[in-house]
Amino acid sequence: MQKDQSSRSIGNIGEDAVCEFLKRHGYEVVSRNFTIRGGEIDIIAEKNDILAFVEVKSRKSDGLTQGEEAVTEGKRRRIIKTAEAYLNKLEELPRCRFDVAVVTLDNNKVRHLKYYVAAFDASKK
Repeated sequence: MQKDQSSRSIGNIGEDAVCEFLKRHGYEVVSRNFTIRGGEIDIIAEKNDILAFVEVKSRKSDGLTQGEEAVTEGKRRRIIKTAEAYLNKLEELPRCRFDVAVVTLDNNKVRHLKYYVAAFDASKK
């Protein structure tokens, strides 16, 4: 890839890395890029009967903002709304949580991956 890499390709590298991370830690990746009007969930994974809705934030190592900063209140609301749409399609409601993964890239290589279990919840604040 060119040095001027698109956000989508950076995101794909990060999402692929997080999927591999999850698989190594015993998760089954159930879905990727689940989308409804107004929202998307990057990864839906399951382990021990818990469904994890995972938001992945990928950044170049020289990026101006941290990935954690990009998971704003509005972004969390859209993820929760999208998760509700996903859950409405299921016959039984599993236990679930919202995780966040932050991936730092340097020359198309994953340099760092931070994974936050239960980074936020669906309670109204």
